[in-house]
Amino acid sequence: MKKNIGKCPFCDSGFIIHKTIVTRGMPTNIFVCSNASWHSEDSELFELSKNATCSFRIYGNSLQRWGKKKITTKEVKTLLEGKDIKVKLYSFRAKKEYYKFITLDKEFGISVLWDIDIKD
Repeated sequence: MKKNIGKCPFCDSGFIIHKTIVTRGMPTNIFVCSNASWHSEDSELFELSKNATCSFRIYGNSLQRWGKKKITTKEVKTLLEGKDIKVKLYSFRAKKEYYKFITLDKEFGISVLWDIDIKD
């Protein structure tokens, strides 16, 4: 299912679409620019098409390695409004939760602002 979330922050004419893809055998939410055309020959590895004019995307599971299972549509909408958001992460080594801000990133979709410490 495709759903328009908001305007792409990195190109003039695109809008962000929410859809679900299957990667590594698991359904994954992805938020992509409408000008980012992706293709896959094996339904596992997605590559940017040659005719794409934007490459912006956020994988819904991109923070999973830090203990956040998914990024929600509401969180993406907030990021598209130009606001950073506070997320709860988990250190598997220290076995404790902590908070960090995430922000939009043109290359990676989102980035964690590691240098900013946040108290609960």
